[in-house]
Order: sequence, then structure tokens, then C-alpha cells
Amino acid sequence: MTELMRRTKIVATIGPASESPEMLKKLIAAGVNVVRLNFSHGTAEEHQQRAINVRAAAKENGVVVGILADMQGPKIRCGKFITGKTTLVVGQKFILDGGMSLDEGNDERVGLTYKELVGDVVPGARILLNDGLLVMDVDEVVGQEIRCTVVVGGVLSNNKGINRAGGGLSAAALTEKDKIDIKTACAIGVDYIAISFPRDGKDMEYARSLVEAEGSNAGLVAKVERAEAVLDHNLKAIMEASDVVMVARGDLGVEIGDAAVPPIQKKMLRMAPKYNCPVIVATQMMESMCENPIPTRAEVNDCANAVLDGTDAVMLSGESAAGKYPVEAVQAMHRTCIETEKQRVLPSSQTRDPRFPPHSVDECIARQAMEVAHAMPIKAIAAFTRSGNTVLYMSRHLGDVPIYAVTSEESTLGRVTLFRNVTPLRMPIQYGSTDAPQATLDIQEKMLKEGIAEVDDLVIMTFGTPMGESGGTNAMKIITLKET
Repeated sequence: MTELMRRTKIVATIGPASESPEMLKKLIAAGVNVVRLNFSHGTAEEHQQRAINVRAAAKENGVVVGILADMQGPKIRCGKFITGKTTLVVGQKFILDGGMSLDEGNDERVGLTYKELVGDVVPGARILLNDGLLVMDVDEVVGQEIRCTVVVGGVLSNNKGINRAGGGLSAAALTEKDKIDIKTACAIGVDYIAISFPRDGKDMEYARSLVEAEGSNAGLVAKVERAEAVLDHNLKAIMEASDVVMVARGDLGVEIGDAAVPPIQKKMLRMAPKYNCPVIVATQMMESMCENPIPTRAEVNDCANAVLDGTDAVMLSGESAAGKYPVEAVQAMHRTCIETEKQRVLPSSQTRDPRFPPHSVDECIARQAMEVAHAMPIKAIAAFTRSGNTVLYMSRHLGDVPIYAVTSEESTLGRVTLFRNVTPLRMPIQYGSTDAPQATLDIQEKMLKEGIAEVDDLVIMTFGTPMGESGGTNAMKIITLKET
């Protein structure tokens, strides 16, 4: 184990620049905790092979790496142009035509992949294209034609995305493609499935029903990127219905405006601990590294602020999927997190938020373990867990004492890779109801062998009595490591 461990997790998107077995080994060695498979691109077979390669690279590096499958969702796009693109000028009239072919766009109009858009806009609505680089105002809707005036011009090329400023699009969060892709993700055995554009908790509940129907216990990540999703009641419902939330700043910024994104990010990071919901901050975190070997100071500051606000993970998208410097991007994130975390050693009184009382015995034990860890010179916390819930509860409390999720459950090892300050620790033994003394001896041997702690160090153990039952953490003890 490294002397200075990083508590914030790094998610890296896998793509053409990073999918080779050799590059995956380098990325994992650089510090990637979770890989993201972007189902907006690629076939089922390609995703399957990438997952196989990730697991092989993780095994070779001697670590556990989680896998997140990201669903495309209802990405609304314009069709293709006969000439490949058109140039729009301010004041020009242009038509988004739900009735025309998707491959016959011209200088006057273009088709739509989402025909229902004509029912979602009214005169005066603002349409944003290509991540907001192009802007049109709706003049009128006639039949299948949305007749617009260009407000901000530029080049519009094939298949660019379309958003409505302020949200309000009726497209369902899960498309037919997503439903097929969920089956693929479950068959691959991913640890997390990200749902794009959920509006409320019901969208996440429906997604969970599809995942459970496949016999999978993959965690669900809600990508918060719709204007409706950030309303207080919807955001609360999404956090209650999800295992993780992602601040998906790209499409969110297009819908609510770029200036509104930072306060929403901070709001989500404040809310999430109450619902025991980890947070991923994503999009353009090291964007300049798609072309440059070092990040801008502003990007470093952005990443550091997310860490200071308590995010569980920061994410790379194009930087690692298609950029020129994928390994350097991971290294830049790693050193930014490490330096920032040096400022976050908190006294005991700040590890607990009185607004968020524990709701169960295991949550209470988790809280007390964190209190003791910061009141005494504790080297590490070894939490025996089958479901991962105990370490999830521990990770909601900011602190610097490393937490180890001790388990024989492969799915749990993958799940905890996203939890802040939690390291998966594989123990192949499944303990029975009377095995607590043996477990104590085994964890001492494991920690000494792995270099987690040294002889005479103090370590906290949490476990359930009787052992071997899920959801039963009800005991904590402090041990002094001895040679076994």
C-alpha cells in the first residue's frame, strides 16, 4: 500500500485511446478506480471485450476496479445533411422538420431523430444545438415543422444534439435501445449502470425493475442532467431511488445555463450524505488534456473544489476515451486529489452532521467507528461486510482514516470502488456464526502482509454477531496488531 492513499475515486471512460490491454494496465496503475463503458458508442461484443480486458488488467495490477455501464438515454439529435453540414447565420430562418428524412438536411431545414419534439415546444421557446454552441428561437410550430430564427450562428453538422433551454422535453429516460443495453450490461456483470436524463425518482425505480428482472444487483447511477431533475422534490426522490448520483454537467449546463451549474453541484454534494448517496462529478474536468499533456490551472481548481466539497469521485470522459494523453489525465487528477485531501484532515467534532441521525444499528456502529477513529491514533478501519452498507455509511463522514471493506463477495468488492475513502479488501473466507476470534486473527495477518498497518498499530474492526449474516453489523472493537 502507498504511504499516502487517495480517498477520492477516479472514474475513467474507456474508448479508442484507452481500450487496449496495455493502456488499461497503465491507466489502472496510474490510479483509475472505476472504468466507464459508454453505451452511446460500440456494440455489445465490444463492451464485453472491454470488460474482460479491464478485469484482466486489474488482476495483473493486484487491485479491484469497478465497471460502470453508461446508458445513452434519449439523446435528441438533428438528422444528417446532404453536404455533411450547413452554416447558420444570425437572423436566418431555419426549420427543424419532424416529417422529413433523416439524411436529406439542407441549408433550410433538417430532420429530427425525436419526432415528438414538435409537441414539446411553443413559440418563444429557445432551442440549443451542439451543446449550446448554436441557438434558435421558435417562431411557430406548423404540423411537423418547428420554424425558428437563428440567434447564435455557426456550423451545424450531422447528428448534433438538441436541447430545450429550461428543460420540459417529454422524452422518456429509457429508450428501447437502453432496455436492450441494460440486458447486455447485466450479462457482462457490471457493478453500476448509469441512467441518463431521469426526471424523477420514478424513472430510477423503473430502471431498477429492469435490472432486477435480469437477476442483477448492479447499483444505479442517476445522471442529473435535466432541468426538472434539479427541482428540490425531484432531486430528493432521485437520491432516495438511486445508489449514486452524477453531476452530469454537460447537458445540465445546456438546459439550465452554465452559470447555474456550480451552485447545483454544491447543492447536490450537500444533500447527498443525508440519503447515503455517493456523488460523481463529471464533464470537462480536464478537457484541455484531450490535446495537451498538462491541465489548465482552472481545471485543477475545478477538480480540487469538488474534492473539498466532499465528492466521492471525479470523472474523465473524452480525456481518457479519445484524448492524446489518457494516462497523464489520470495522473493529473490523482495528484490534484492527493494535494487537496491534505487540507481535509478534520477533528472528531466535524465527522458527524447532527442533521443526519443514524437510522439503523449498522449505521450507528459506522458512525461511532468514525468518531473513535478520530479520537484515537487509529491506523485503519477493517469493516467486515457482505452488502457493503456499513462502509457506505462510514464513507459519508469526512475523515482521513482509511476504511477497508473486508469481504468475500465479488459484487461487493466492485460496488465499494466508488465509495470515498474505502478500499476493497478481498478475504476469500466466509465466516460462520462462531468465527469472530478467527476473523480477528485473519485480519491482523492480512493487514500486516499487505502493509496496511504495522505491529502495535491500533485498528478498528466492525462486524456482525453472529458472523456470516448480511445486514448485521452490530459490533465494534479496537485491536492492537500482533504477529500471528
